[in-house]
Amino acid sequence: MNQTFTVQGMTCGHCEKAVTQAVKKVDPQAQISIDRVASKVEVVSNQPRQALAQAISDEGYSVAA
Repeated sequence: MNQTFTVQGMTCGHCEKAVTQAVKKVDPQAQISIDRVASKVEVVSNQPRQALAQAISDEGYSVAA
């Protein structure tokens, strides 16, 4: 299922990599698309939305629905 998150605090490529790795820890097969300028992270995954959001939040980013 396709899920979109608004993620504040992504300012560089390292941030994108950290968010990607966080999601991949929850779902190694997840497909991730990041638009840093729009602060959007799109994830195609069957994992629960809350688990994905928590993984991103645990990396230090603010996640909104």
